[in-house]
Amino acid sequence: MSEALKVPTMAEYVATGETPEILFWVGCAGSFDDRAKKITKAIVKILNNANVKFAVLGTEESCTGDPAKRAGNEFLFQMQAMTNITVMNGYNVKRIVTGCPHCFNTLKNEYPSLGGSYEVVHHTQLIQELLSSGRIKIEGGSFKGKKITFHDPCYLGRANEVYEAPREVMINLDAELAEMKRSRANGLCCGAGGAQMFKEAEKGNREVNVERSEEALALNPDIIAVGCPFCNTMMTDGVKHFNKEQSVKVYDVAELIAQAKDL
Repeated sequence: MSEALKVPTMAEYVATGETPEILFWVGCAGSFDDRAKKITKAIVKILNNANVKFAVLGTEESCTGDPAKRAGNEFLFQMQAMTNITVMNGYNVKRIVTGCPHCFNTLKNEYPSLGGSYEVVHHTQLIQELLSSGRIKIEGGSFKGKKITFHDPCYLGRANEVYEAPREVMINLDAELAEMKRSRANGLCCGAGGAQMFKEAEKGNREVNVERSEEALALNPDIIAVGCPFCNTMMTDGVKHFNKEQSVKVYDVAELIAQAKDL
């Protein structure tokens, strides 16, 4: 579809005297990384299709501070967090959805002690909610019969125990869901967490993403599904390492739903 995406800002909502149901926190990857922008667009298409009143902060959104905190710069983290909290509290934000588990974890668990208390959901949780309530419907679509394996993002799974939402969403695709040996609470990191995304690899004999991708490819899947822009990058690189990019695709759960609905 070439139809322009409707993405209102919080400032635009306030100007009309309205309040959106939800704030869509786009995140750094979803804003600036070309691959992750496609995930952002998929989430927007789903929200629009479900007639969800949502808004973004636009240029008022800054990094949550997650990379700074994980890298050990608590001072910078608190500066970034306080800037965001001031903006969101100014708009009286109540509910936030984000496509990034790192943003999700930081907003949900680390902002309250600094004065930013919100209901924070991951995009797979919101999509599951929209499906359960009948606001969006999926009937198989182009993924019917395909073999999909889901890689649990660390900050969604083990850090926040969100395991079922992405899987329950993908059940609607009428695909075959195959589990890796290490999944759910025993899942293996993609190699990008803890600010590793932004630094050189440490000493060792193998890259973490190669190890994880090999585990996924052992299932001979058509698709490796992820729920995090960092995991998307790492798993895509891993698939390329094994020269499997022609036969195995890496997609975010939101992209699978948007494609199944032909949005």
